[in-house]
Amino acid sequence: MANDGAAAALSAQGAHGSPTSGKPRDALLVQAAKARQLGSAFVEQMLEAAWRQLDAAPVLAARIDGWALDPGQSALALRLNAGLHALARSGTCPRLSALYEAGEGDFDGAVHEALSLCEPILLGWLDRPTQTNEVSRAAAFMAALAHLGAGQNMPVELLELGASAGLNLNLHRYRYRLCGQEYGASDSSLSIVPRWLGGAPPLVPVSVIAARGVDLAPVVLTNPAECERLMAYAWRGETRRARLLAKAIAIAHDHPPQVDRGAAGIWLAERLSEPQPNGVRRVIMHSMVMQYVGAEERRAISALMRLAGAGASRNRPLAWVSFEWNPQRSDVLLRLTQWDGHDQGRPRVLAKTHPYGKWIDWLG
Repeated sequence: MANDGAAAALSAQGAHGSPTSGKPRDALLVQAAKARQLGSAFVEQMLEAAWRQLDAAPVLAARIDGWALDPGQSALALRLNAGLHALARSGTCPRLSALYEAGEGDFDGAVHEALSLCEPILLGWLDRPTQTNEVSRAAAFMAALAHLGAGQNMPVELLELGASAGLNLNLHRYRYRLCGQEYGASDSSLSIVPRWLGGAPPLVPVSVIAARGVDLAPVVLTNPAECERLMAYAWRGETRRARLLAKAIAIAHDHPPQVDRGAAGIWLAERLSEPQPNGVRRVIMHSMVMQYVGAEERRAISALMRLAGAGASRNRPLAWVSFEWNPQRSDVLLRLTQWDGHDQGRPRVLAKTHPYGKWIDWLG
């Protein structure tokens, strides 16, 4: 999600010195500070206004104050922010729509109106987990696949945990410019060019011959409301991010990703038990998912990977690529662990990255 590590220490004071009460609603102020550090003054002001005006929607306020999950890990503030964005995009609340259009104005007045008039709609946004499916993160995955191919290039079978709408399962259908080098599909309508730091990843062609994912609640891209849900999670003013998302959705309409509904651990056990073709690299990947997975299931996933890795060989290698926060939540790391009969489960950090993939600091 957003840069949680940069503002994790907002304890007794909220954004701009506003006093906090220690309630779950204070997650709105914490996320506001993170939005400021990520360069979105608009989202910062929206969330601060929502914190001040929350009691205009008493049922919503009670739901938030009684939030049973960890507000940060469950992205409580981002759920509400996306709901407000969706209302603005729909035109349901004219003052809110005008505020989003102008990018400035009476935040408190617009948010108060939205909270008081559209409380039932916003309650629905709290009921479902975040669904960002950030397409720019595909650049990090492509760099990792090129890195793997430099050691031994072979076709790839992708398996993604927490795949959302499955947009990153189509990563081979996008084109990339990484450290001045071209990767992916040269004729793609979607071009991803993150700001690049460090050396270049190996310039190796990547061939994806199979891709499949799992999610507890997959986004159905044939449903316009579900597509709008994804768009609402793109912050106001981030036109490039929204444009990439819209193009990825269009590509997915022509090349529908396969995303199964289910729990990550159970699904992974089933996939790893299936025969792996000779000469194909099996790659398990995920981005910003593990913070939403319980500790027991995380341990089960690690055990499954180690067990499957013990049976990997040079002709049937296994790799695990993760795009996740470090334990201190100070950096987002692109990690690679592989098993190929020689490199048996030694993890390494390939890159530090922006949470949404805007920049990649390659260490590989």
